[in-house]
Amino acid sequence: MARYKPYSYAQGKFIPIHFAKQILPGTFEYSLNHLIDHELDLSRFDERFKNDVTGATAYDPRILLKIVLYAYSRGIVSSRKIERACHENIIFMALSADTRPHFTTIAEFISSMDKEIIHLFRDILLVCDDLGLIGREMFAIDGCKLPSNASKEWSGTKADFESKTAKLEQAIEHIITTHREQDCKQTDNDGKAKEEQYVNTLRQRAKKIKEWLQNNDDKPGKTGKPRKSNITDNESAKMKTSHGVIQGYDGVTTVDGKHQIIVHAEAFGEAQEHDLLKPMIDGARENFQSIGRDEDVFTTAKLSADSGFHTEANMKMLFGEGIDAYVADNLFRKRDPRFVGADRYRERHRQERAKLTGSKRLFSTTDFIFPEDLSHCICPAGKRLNRSGKNVEVRGFLATKFKGPKSACVPCKLRSQCLRHPDRTEIRQVAYFHGRTAKGKETFTEKMKHKIDSAAGRALYSLRVAIVEPPFAHICRIMGLDRFTLRSKTKVNIQWNLFCIVHNLKKVARYGPSFA
Repeated sequence: MARYKPYSYAQGKFIPIHFAKQILPGTFEYSLNHLIDHELDLSRFDERFKNDVTGATAYDPRILLKIVLYAYSRGIVSSRKIERACHENIIFMALSADTRPHFTTIAEFISSMDKEIIHLFRDILLVCDDLGLIGREMFAIDGCKLPSNASKEWSGTKADFESKTAKLEQAIEHIITTHREQDCKQTDNDGKAKEEQYVNTLRQRAKKIKEWLQNNDDKPGKTGKPRKSNITDNESAKMKTSHGVIQGYDGVTTVDGKHQIIVHAEAFGEAQEHDLLKPMIDGARENFQSIGRDEDVFTTAKLSADSGFHTEANMKMLFGEGIDAYVADNLFRKRDPRFVGADRYRERHRQERAKLTGSKRLFSTTDFIFPEDLSHCICPAGKRLNRSGKNVEVRGFLATKFKGPKSACVPCKLRSQCLRHPDRTEIRQVAYFHGRTAKGKETFTEKMKHKIDSAAGRALYSLRVAIVEPPFAHICRIMGLDRFTLRSKTKVNIQWNLFCIVHNLKKVARYGPSFA
């Protein structure tokens, strides 16, 4: 029978370590260490300190930046875990030169980089450009919605919060009344203690809401209706995602097509991306101009974005600035001959999802029958909807509107499938869009449709996924950013930019001639 040397993992060993020899050439930490020490200008961090003569010595920002960026590259976001890694991990010890900063120092350093983060991002962008990693031929813009350090249960308008406060006070009054009745009956004290603790919790919640109502007002929306605020982080937004409704931020990036270098990144507390196209274009321009590229990169480069950025105002802006853009609209796939049979799979998915969740799919415009003269339309229940408006302009589009009579809609058995709120909405209204304004002029949306529906347009737009989606997969799946841990737009934007910087640094380490 074979014999082997005995071994055990339940043991330790004291060994001498030379920190410089732990950072091996060809690794990400080697590129990170070299760039921060020799390529980046971090003199802006010196303005934070006024301890030239008196005061305690501070941790070198280079040390803190190295361990933070390396931790993010390994999916370590918590400041406490970063501190622990500096005590236990050899690479962290080597990068920090065994200085072991406290987690509060790390947290304060990250959350206070609002003035330095954009300059740091641009310095890394300059390194990428000098190494030839940016092609400037095609850019793609997209966003990644992630939950933040805020609860969606604390979202609502002032009216919602006032109603919630009234319900809390009503519940508190009910529990106190029950207590008085139980005191007369001399019931058990354990139940009373639990209820008293519950009452204190309800009082704290009511107090939190009242304090917020005294110091804040509703956020105005575009249509004049108030937007939902959030007591925990009022700059975050409630947004729909493929994983349900979240309270968070939309991390938006502008990505170059050559090596997926992120040329601009910003986090927005916006549920919709309609108003984010212009800021992302302007941000990319400013970044290139700040690194010494005075020419407008969008004069020659192409730009692509998905339907989330498509509005008539955005299309007008793109054509007005002469940007060669390819932005899909909501019906782009339906016009694509390659997706002729895609609806049957979508319908099957809707039916399976409805069975799983127990919900019903609402009827859309495609479920209604429109005759050629558009004198009326037929609903899924076979009832006639009369025309209520012809050549009506709705958001810049020409449309014909229809509405059902109360005699047909009120007793209809399909109300729950036809109306989003059947309890308070009496009749169904439908609009048939023609795609042109009431004046008969072709809109900028129509111009974009003609452009993107061409063979060249479809080919160029198909490159969008390969350009902009890999950085999101790298940041969210490989590096593990599944939620923002900070609050307020400023701090969340710092965290989003730091992860985008790590993404670009990994591209430098992988493709840069000096570091590959």
